[in-house]
Amino acid sequence: MYKIYSKDNCSYCVAAKNLLDSKNIPYTEYKLGKDVTTEYLLEIVPGARSVPQIFLDETYIGGYDKLVSFLKE
Repeated sequence: MYKIYSKDNCSYCVAAKNLLDSKNIPYTEYKLGKDVTTEYLLEIVPGARSVPQIFLDETYIGGYDKLVSFLKE
């Protein structure tokens, strides 16, 4: 299962969700400030400076561009 850590008004977050939706790939979204804290995100992705931060199960993928590359492999 894909996990997307996102926030409101984030165009790359929307793009990542749209990409997964277009491929009928299920995901769970966790919004900063609502579902998780910034501190939690930094614990699981030290040095994260932007969102989205995307995982496949426990494997860290990265942001939107990394997701695009990952899905092409």
